[in-house]
Amino acid sequence: MEAQLHTHTQPPGREPSHGLGLLESISAFCREKSMAESTFGRRAVNDGKFVSRLRDGARITPETLERVSSFMARHGTLAPSAPPELRALIRASTRLAPVVPAPLDSPSAAEGAPSRNFRFFDNRQKYLLFVNTCGEKEVIAQRVGMELAHIHPRPPAVRVFDAGMGDGSVLTRVMREMHHRFPTMPFYFVGKEISLEDVRLSLAKMVDRFYEHPATVLVVTNMYYSEAPWLAPKALAAATSLLWHEVGLTGSTSHEFSDQISALEPFLAKNWQARHSPKTGNPIYERPVALVLYRKDFRFLLDDVIPKQGRTRADYDLVIASQPYRLRVPAEFKAARVIGPLVRSLAPGGRLLGIHSHGGDPGLEIVQKIWPDENPYQTGRHDLLRAVRAELGKEARQYNFSSYADARAVFRYDMHTLPSEVSSSIGTSTLFAAWNAAVYVAQIDDERLGEAIASPKYLEATRDVLHGHGGLWFNDESYVVSRKRN
Repeated sequence: MEAQLHTHTQPPGREPSHGLGLLESISAFCREKSMAESTFGRRAVNDGKFVSRLRDGARITPETLERVSSFMARHGTLAPSAPPELRALIRASTRLAPVVPAPLDSPSAAEGAPSRNFRFFDNRQKYLLFVNTCGEKEVIAQRVGMELAHIHPRPPAVRVFDAGMGDGSVLTRVMREMHHRFPTMPFYFVGKEISLEDVRLSLAKMVDRFYEHPATVLVVTNMYYSEAPWLAPKALAAATSLLWHEVGLTGSTSHEFSDQISALEPFLAKNWQARHSPKTGNPIYERPVALVLYRKDFRFLLDDVIPKQGRTRADYDLVIASQPYRLRVPAEFKAARVIGPLVRSLAPGGRLLGIHSHGGDPGLEIVQKIWPDENPYQTGRHDLLRAVRAELGKEARQYNFSSYADARAVFRYDMHTLPSEVSSSIGTSTLFAAWNAAVYVAQIDDERLGEAIASPKYLEATRDVLHGHGGLWFNDESYVVSRKRN
């Protein structure tokens, strides 16, 4: 859904702020109201570091600007000016009322279907807090490790595709497990990620992987699900603008590799750019990029593994599809635009492991204490696999679809807390972390969050659930699609 800026009537005698820039308007507002900038951030957009991030050059979305404008308007101040990079998008959104959803064959639609204004890309603070306080990444990596026992790799390499690399936490753990199982085999990894910050975090974790397992080729790309496995944009304009960047790491120590990966920062900052789709408001790439990394001293051995632009193939032994779509989008959309293309990228004997949130846990209890009718878990693994079968049509005969019983498919991960933290008196920081995890997993949109945190009820609900269960955990569910070997 596109954000539309509100227009407000100026109170008598009040200086307009819309002629000022965003930061200047916020600063003037805080001085007038004797409000700390951190307080402004928490009350306006549920982010105490919002203003400091703006000062550091962070960009915002039309939805965030709308929330800032609405907050200031409620306190009798006109909306601030839109930052220049948002003006075209805002003008477009005012012309599109109502917004027409992107067609299913549009790449921008594949990157994000409508889901009540929740966008992972715009919720980085929530994401980082969730990742660092909950154990989902570790448990998912263990699940992926279980699948490694069932793959049947063929020369010249074990081939793995990660459909949402994120900060690299899952992939690096999987790489360690693979080195343990296949210490002498060359590895070929492709990771899809559109977030520049996540690409930086992921690459920083890869230094030790290149040291421990030198016969490794890593490709990082920002392409769509229908393009990334093959490293080939579908649209002609995108294909002609594809930036293919190959880096042979020199040296033999992790320190040397770290220096060379850090030196990629200017390249990433310049080329790993995303913009908001005028149709969906979701991030899409400015231009497709494929960054290929390997150790130069293993170039000869890896010659058949290193992909060549225009002559790439998929044929993956393992595809990791961990939380690759939003909870509320229809099963047909998930099948057509995410899981379907990934299944088609499997090699004979290859396996796709899909994982998404399941519900039925204390996290959902917290959410339903505030929004009693909330049920974000509308598509289970059985529904999704039926939709994938339908999407594949006659091709479905080439694959096995395994939803498994709950005892195997559903698994739990916990929020990290000390026993003393979940006692008769739970600290505020623990309550905030638990609340953040619950609403992040349930993908609650910022508009409703802003309304909920205006009352202390959300902390009381969180405290009650933590006391009742002695902690906080969440349930995910998994499924497997495997390609028949013959």
